[in-house]
Amino acid sequence: MAEKVRDACLQAALKAYEDAGISGLCAEGRWEIAVQAIRTLDVQELLTRADTPADR
Repeated sequence: MAEKVRDACLQAALKAYEDAGISGLCAEGRWEIAVQAIRTLDVQELLTRADTPADR
C-alpha cells in the first residue's frame, strides 16, 4: 500500500514538474508546482482503488 502511494506521489510530482517546465517556469517554480501536485493528490482514491481485487 505504501509503495502505491509513494509511486503515485512520484508520478504526480514528475508530471507536474515536466508540465511546469514546458510552460516556461524556472526550476524553483517547477519545484513549487511539483510539491503542490503531491499535496493535492487524492490519496483516498488510491486507498479505495487498492481495495479492489484487480489492484491486489
